[in-house]
Amino acid sequence: MSSTTADVADKPWASRREILGWAMFDFANQAYTLLIITVVFGELFTTVIVGDRGDGYRLANLLWSLALAISYLLVVVTGPLCGAVMDYRADKKRFLFASYLATIGTTAMLYFVEPGYVVLGLVLIVVSNYAYSMGESFIAAFLPELGPPESLGRISGFGWALGYVGGLFAAGFTLVVLGETTAENFERIRWVGPFAAAFFLIAAIPTFLWLRERGTPQPPGQPYYRIAWQRVSTTLHELRRFRDLGVFLVSLLFSMAGVYIIIAFAFIYGAQVIGWDAATRNIMFIIVQITAAAGAIGFGAIQDRIGTRETYLITLGLWVAAILAIWATPQMTAWLNATLGLDWQAQHVFLVVGCLAGLSLGSSQSASRALVGLFSPRRKAAEFFGFWGLANKLAGVFGIIGLGLLQSVVGLQASILLCAALFLIAIAICLGVDQERGMEAARQWEADDVQNCEV
Repeated sequence: MSSTTADVADKPWASRREILGWAMFDFANQAYTLLIITVVFGELFTTVIVGDRGDGYRLANLLWSLALAISYLLVVVTGPLCGAVMDYRADKKRFLFASYLATIGTTAMLYFVEPGYVVLGLVLIVVSNYAYSMGESFIAAFLPELGPPESLGRISGFGWALGYVGGLFAAGFTLVVLGETTAENFERIRWVGPFAAAFFLIAAIPTFLWLRERGTPQPPGQPYYRIAWQRVSTTLHELRRFRDLGVFLVSLLFSMAGVYIIIAFAFIYGAQVIGWDAATRNIMFIIVQITAAAGAIGFGAIQDRIGTRETYLITLGLWVAAILAIWATPQMTAWLNATLGLDWQAQHVFLVVGCLAGLSLGSSQSASRALVGLFSPRRKAAEFFGFWGLANKLAGVFGIIGLGLLQSVVGLQASILLCAALFLIAIAICLGVDQERGMEAARQWEADDVQNCEV
């Protein structure tokens, strides 16, 4: 091994406390994902704030899709640029703190969104989800600094798992104390925004106390926007050196389109298609959190043994099975009742399906984040995770808009099959990714960068 390569490989790694501080951001921000996007406010917005206007909630679902898609599109435009500036100025922590404050402030303001206040609700969702999504990319950019490549799967899985534990705490309290998502219970359930904001505010404090900012800031010299464009242009030009990262990001574009559809519409699907009651919804929430945490931890350990790419492909296969089961739940329930003489309800069968979906959710997202970490040179980590965020949110744009438009024509149940097609496309593209070749490209870039600095 050359001296430059050895220097790259022998850099100090993070302490356990710092890794815990990093993972606590996942613990904290899960309150926003679950309470605002997935479990409570999404259903509140579609069924109460907008409501059924004689169209089976199709307009409400479409407006919800548009709000999320606009926020993701803003991330697509700004994510890589912010990542380039963060790498240049070694300023990831300050950018993370800004996104954290913006998410908290706009989420708390959701309290003021009453039935009929559709525009205010849309604006606050766009801004809060944009700030939250940027924070996702910013915190992920610290991952390559926390441990050796062979440990990134476990570290990423630990973060995702701790996030789902945070979700259990946050949403469990909300569902018990604030009650049902109905017009009759609006005065209590409207506190979901302030509660999610307060949970995020308090639980993320260890992140900013314990997480270190590594790297040496470069002199400002020129305006940040020019620095950003120059670094992003250079990276795009150099992308030929990171072929496997590029192919994987295309695969991720399709897989995350399916994931974002499920995150945004799973509980809306339960309310509108399955017709579950509040008790079943609460049980589903608990099941998804537990199985998602188990999937993140279990597959995090597996991917360090069999390879992150292979693990990612397995999780996509699980997703295809989960989507088919979600779509077929009403028919499957009727068939089981007729064949076995049972008297089951679709909502109870849907709980079993939720186990498979939860397992897929935690494992696939953890594996994708770890694989980008493996393919990222440390001095370009924030920039590359900016592109990871771009692929994620661009996926959210066309996935959620596609589902929103499709469900307005054929209904929500039939349109959910779009997700299965997206996961199958992602599998086909990812077959062209070579994990070892991608990791070697990152190591070689780091070695070349050290030599250039010495010269």
